[in-house]
Amino acid sequence: MPKIQWTDLPPALRDHLFDRLRERKISPEDLYQLKLWRETEPDAPEGDWYKDFGSFKICGHGRFPKTFLLRGQPAKGTRL
Repeated sequence: MPKIQWTDLPPALRDHLFDRLRERKISPEDLYQLKLWRETEPDAPEGDWYKDFGSFKICGHGRFPKTFLLRGQPAKGTRL
């Protein structure tokens, strides 16, 4: 199974992710939790997926992360 891709993202996608981090005010502590999860090299399911960290969610499709959501915002796809 392919892994979620975190590097060499298309520039528009990378910019979108950074914009959402700023807009949703994801804290450094939350980003650290994301970093720890990234280091596990999670598999990338086909289709939509999300990982719920409690205070925020990261959502993706296939091997690409696509956006960040806040707690309470609904996510679709396979929960990782």
